[in-house]
Amino acid sequence: MRLGSFNVMHGLSLADGRVEPHRFAAAVAGLGADVLGLQEVDLDQPRSGGVDLAAESAAALGAADGNWRFVPTVFGTPGAGWRPAEGARRPGEPAYGIALISLLPVREWRVIDLGRAPVRSPIAIPGGPNGPGRLILLDDEPRVAVAARIDTPGGPLTVVTTHLSFVPGWNALQLLRLSRRLADVDGPLIVLGDLNLPGRLPAALTRWRRLAVTPTYPAHAPRVQLDHVLARGPVGDVTAVLCQRSEISDHRALLVDLANQPI
Repeated sequence: MRLGSFNVMHGLSLADGRVEPHRFAAAVAGLGADVLGLQEVDLDQPRSGGVDLAAESAAALGAADGNWRFVPTVFGTPGAGWRPAEGARRPGEPAYGIALISLLPVREWRVIDLGRAPVRSPIAIPGGPNGPGRLILLDDEPRVAVAARIDTPGGPLTVVTTHLSFVPGWNALQLLRLSRRLADVDGPLIVLGDLNLPGRLPAALTRWRRLAVTPTYPAHAPRVQLDHVLARGPVGDVTAVLCQRSEISDHRALLVDLANQPI
C-alpha cells in the first residue's frame, strides 16, 4: 500500500506560471498512491481555470465516488478576497482547501476544526520563470483536518490529512490540537500533510513516529522537510520512501510504501 502527501500549489507550474489540467492530472496519477492527501486544492478558481482539482485527482487515481472528499477552508481566493468556509457556498463561488483520496473503501469520514492564527505573518512566494521570489504579509486561513476510516487488506486504518498554519507557533498548537482530537481513534493511525513544521518537530510534539525522513521543500532543491507521514500504532513495515518531484508545485510529493500491516 502506498500513501502520500502532496501540496499541489493549486496545480501551478513554476516553469511557466500556468495551471494545465492535463499536466495536473498526470502529476497526480504519476504518484501511484493508494491513499493520497492533498493540500492547496482549488475548486472553481479562475487562477486554475475553474477546475475541480479534487475531482480531477480522484479521476486520475481511479478512486470511486464516496472514497474521496474535498474539504474547503475558505470561500474566495487565498491572498486576495476570501471568507471562512462556513455555511453554504454560493453558486460558482471559488473555494480552496484540502482533499483526501483513497482507492480502498472508506467506511467513515470526519472533519476536525483546527482554528486559525489571529495574526498576519510573512510568507515566501516562489519565483517564476520571469523573476525572483518575494515575501508578502498574509492573514492566516482557517485550518482543518479530514480523517477517513479505511478498509485495508490488513484491517481498518484511519488516515488523516491536513495543512497547518504558516505562522510559527500556531502550527505547533494546531498539531497538538489535532493529536488531542485523534486520541479517541481506535487502531492504527497515519497522518499525512504539509505541517509547516520542520524535521523532527512534529514527532517530538505528538510522540507519533516518522515514517519518512527526507527534505521536501523547495521542490527544485529540497532543504527542509515540511511535508510528513506520521504513524501511531501498528501500521506495517516501511518498504520504500520517495520524495518525488513533478511538473507542478513548489513542494515535492512525499510517498511511503507499507507492507505487512497487522490484521
